[in-house]
Amino acid sequence: MMKVLNVAAYKFVSLEGLPERQAALREALQSRNIKGTVLLAGEGINLFLAARASDIHDFLAWLRLDPLFHELEAKESWSHAQPFRKLLVKIKPEIIRMDHPAIQPAAGRAPAVNAVTLRRWLDAGHDDEGRPVVTLDTRNDFEVDVGTFRDAIDWRITKFTGFPQALLQHREELQGKTVVSFCTGGIRCEKAAIFMREAGVEHVFQLDGGILKYFEESGHAHFDGECFVFDERRALDPALKPRVNVGALSDSPAPQDMES
Repeated sequence: MMKVLNVAAYKFVSLEGLPERQAALREALQSRNIKGTVLLAGEGINLFLAARASDIHDFLAWLRLDPLFHELEAKESWSHAQPFRKLLVKIKPEIIRMDHPAIQPAAGRAPAVNAVTLRRWLDAGHDDEGRPVVTLDTRNDFEVDVGTFRDAIDWRITKFTGFPQALLQHREELQGKTVVSFCTGGIRCEKAAIFMREAGVEHVFQLDGGILKYFEESGHAHFDGECFVFDERRALDPALKPRVNVGALSDSPAPQDMES
């Protein structure tokens, strides 16, 4: 039986008093023996955490007492052992780096499509208006190589900061199609979808909750392989179970580009 609960969550919301929030979060997490990474920025919060289920749920209940985080949604998965070696609570310029400050998700989201609808569209090969549907992977190339949607567009970017330039180079290829951007848990594809709409791509949606939510609600349909995650589990299968034992892949990329 897997006994460690892993949660991934993010929320774009305007935050102030970041050093005070950092200190309060660190104390709340340490007191519950929770490990993982929390990123704070003026644009919001991004976290990957793991501990006993009771401690994780108690922390999330505490966090949601803040009206700014009241509607924070967390995606859950399990592991046999703690996949994080320590706790990090960091203040960053962005909770997911894009180096494009004009993109402000807290000011309004791009339209989203849920997992069930995307599966139905992919089954049919078109959206509800008959427009061809394509999926666009906004993750790094090494993540794509672990698993992705069948026939997904992959521009082989090595960092998310490379997405804006890749989009501008390939923008015309997307015209006349319904484009669904996706990522691990929703944060990168949310920024990407906003950028695409501002760049003139007309029919753009983000996959709400990313691959992890898709696995939870639609299983492996139209998806080949597994989903890379930025901890020592390395990858999750469509049942949200780790592919390998914790610690077996000590050379996994660090969470500097982590997302939820």
